[in-house]
Amino acid sequence: MSNSNSWDLMIGSLSENQQETLLGTSLSKQFARLPLWLSHPSNIGGFYGLLISLALILPYRFAVDDHSGWLSDWALHCALLMAACFFLGLCSTLITAISGRIPVSPPRTILYPMPFIGLALLSINRTDIIAIYPFLSWTLILLPGPLYVHLSWAPRWRLLCMIDDGKNPFDGIEKIDEESKIYAEPNNIDIEIESVVDDFETSEE
Repeated sequence: MSNSNSWDLMIGSLSENQQETLLGTSLSKQFARLPLWLSHPSNIGGFYGLLISLALILPYRFAVDDHSGWLSDWALHCALLMAACFFLGLCSTLITAISGRIPVSPPRTILYPMPFIGLALLSINRTDIIAIYPFLSWTLILLPGPLYVHLSWAPRWRLLCMIDDGKNPFDGIEKIDEESKIYAEPNNIDIEIESVVDDFETSEE
């Protein structure tokens, strides 16, 4: 049996909720189709840094009067952004491997507009329309990608690696759920017994 067939069988054996946890939404599903070495969280982080760098070309080219040194400045900041996002993705991978976290859906309504707001603030600051603290604009630009990788993609990549190794990443979670159900059943029985006793006492009165 080929690796792709075993991969499909393993994912197909999971429940619908487990598949949703494993594959996530449309963006994570696109990353899940890539080879594991290519979809490493550090590579996804570096890719986000590249996208942000491409968006910064216009502010760096046209937002200043002196156009002579814009390319070197942009290239330097591009390299720094990609390196920072790559390093943060690597840190997220290590933290997830140690903690064994389950993927968490990031607040998309907050994260998605942040790079555009940061880009707008950076453009306003570079054109000297309004003086804006650079840390604010750079934080808005840089934060969404690494935060998505840390909360959502790095844990999913860990689960995908476990499936690639032939392991069920939800075995431990299923055991915890079963134990919680076992411990919950006696409590329900006790409540039912108490209600029967109360009804019996009221009927005697």
